[in-house]
Amino acid sequence: MSSTAWPLFDLRLRCHVAELRPVRESDLPLLASIQPDDYELDPRAEMLPGLSLARNRARLVHQDYWRAMGTWSPSSWALPFAVEVGGAVVGVQILEGENFPTLRTVDSASWLIPSVRGQGVGIAMRKAILGLAFDHLDALAAISSARLDNGASLGVSRHLGYTDNGLSLNDTGDGVIELQHLRLTRRQWQTAGHGSEVVVTGLEPCLPWFGR
Repeated sequence: MSSTAWPLFDLRLRCHVAELRPVRESDLPLLASIQPDDYELDPRAEMLPGLSLARNRARLVHQDYWRAMGTWSPSSWALPFAVEVGGAVVGVQILEGENFPTLRTVDSASWLIPSVRGQGVGIAMRKAILGLAFDHLDALAAISSARLDNGASLGVSRHLGYTDNGLSLNDTGDGVIELQHLRLTRRQWQTAGHGSEVVVTGLEPCLPWFGR
């Protein structure tokens, strides 16, 4: 697909060691092969009974990407970024907006390969998408959620100033778990001054994709 027809492919984010670019279809086999087993799948995702868990995971990497690109609209979108450190793909960071022109609220999801965890990459990649959302797309709030035992995800959110925003129950298919919800406002983001750490390029042609 040409970048002229789909300028999102030319969008670039950088924060410290993390460089983010939108996932392309050619990335999918690699992402399917390196996605860690501890990445929690959407409990609403249907598992094909004839496939192993590993093959279902690989299928969903592809299918979730095609769904996001094929159903994109300014009011409902999900943009997966490939995260690179030193030129190697080490994870995925997703930025989502549902009813975005009205609610101006973004959500996020991410995963990293184990070998780069604990090095600040998770914080940098979250900062990168928050910089895009708050400083360039006029978002008013960002939300996130994680299992109560997912200390890494909760730690990234709280490090960046998210505050607790309630608990909910979630049916994983293997049992009911509690999710911690968190929220970060634009004012909190701006007060912390993290935006100066984020560099965004290639955005101007993409603005109509976000209703701007």
